[in-house]
Amino acid sequence: MGLFKRASDIIESKVNRLLDRVEDPSAALDLSYDKMLDGLQLVKRHLADVVTEQKVVEKQIQQAEAGVAERESEARTALKMNREDLAQAALERKHAALEQLQQLREAHEKISLQVERLKESEQKFQERIASFKTQKEVTKASYQAAQAQVRIGESIAGISRELGGVGDTLQRANDKAEQMMGRASAMETLLDEGILEDPLDGRDSVQRELDALKKEAAVKDDLERLRKELKEA
Repeated sequence: MGLFKRASDIIESKVNRLLDRVEDPSAALDLSYDKMLDGLQLVKRHLADVVTEQKVVEKQIQQAEAGVAERESEARTALKMNREDLAQAALERKHAALEQLQQLREAHEKISLQVERLKESEQKFQERIASFKTQKEVTKASYQAAQAQVRIGESIAGISRELGGVGDTLQRANDKAEQMMGRASAMETLLDEGILEDPLDGRDSVQRELDALKKEAAVKDDLERLRKELKEA
């Protein structure tokens, strides 16, 4: 199992446990995102370590190649000086260096493959983190919207419970208002008919009746005058 797969499984397990415990998933989603970023940093550090090792092996290969060339040069020089024994010793060292060089090249090939795998894992991990971030924000927004809707519903339900008797209260108030208006109308009629005396009116009932007759007669006279004027016109 690769490092990327292990990190993904660990993060997924932690997210599931958090979502089971936390009522609001927003905090769990943010935490899981942070854990994924930590996992990515772990992959990057591991990649950096392997690349460093790759560079070290490359330097060793260069040194080994230089050693092989140097042993070859030493063997040539010894032969020119008629020192075949030294030439043979130099060539033996050359072949030992060639064996070491072969081992270093094989190690470098393996390390290079590991570097490529880690780079691929890093890229996939980054893509998954980017996708998770988008899904996280969408999920959080959906949850918050649903949560707000629930709170609005709860508020409306609470208001409904608190104001459950408002309809009855309003009806009683309307009934009382109608009763008061009826009473006011009755009082006005009684005042007009002289049954009740207006405390601001200093006239007695006889005087009020006489004044009413005068007013009625004046209205009739005006009406008769207007009729005559219309006929003469």
